[in-house]
Amino acid sequence: MTPPNMLDNDDDLKALVNLPDSARRVALLLRERGHDKRVVMLPQTGKTSAEAAAGLGCLVAQIAKSILFRRREDDAPVLVIASGANRVDEAKVAREVGAIGRADAQFVRDKTGYAIGGVCPIGHATTPVTLIDSDLLQFDSLWAAAGHPHAVFNLSPDELIALTGAPVVDVALRD
Repeated sequence: MTPPNMLDNDDDLKALVNLPDSARRVALLLRERGHDKRVVMLPQTGKTSAEAAAGLGCLVAQIAKSILFRRREDDAPVLVIASGANRVDEAKVAREVGAIGRADAQFVRDKTGYAIGGVCPIGHATTPVTLIDSDLLQFDSLWAAAGHPHAVFNLSPDELIALTGAPVVDVALRD
């Protein structure tokens, strides 16, 4: 089944026009890739997984948070899409992609085109090396940032994998 065009009716057009520029760009990209769910604006910020989960009424673990690192070898962006309940084990990530370091706000903005707190899993200025947290696969429904700290969209783990083309690996820090 072909998803509806974002501009099929007045409500779709109004929803699109009312989005901030970065979230509108994500909404259009999602439609272009066949994703039929709308970008949702949270009344409160979704900069943290806990804030997003509270605004959506879901578990923190259902938030697919995007964390960007900088690969030391070549300065490539490394995107880890992790469960909101998990801390990322940088050693596990490094075993998959090579040595990594922290990315500052300017690196995040330059490489993704998004501000911290709104980094979407797709549509980056520079295509990142991407990994998906295996813990996300336990849920039927996930929420991810849509290019703005107040914007999110709903998707399944299979849709996340299809949209990103990323491998699923264990990236969680375990005690």
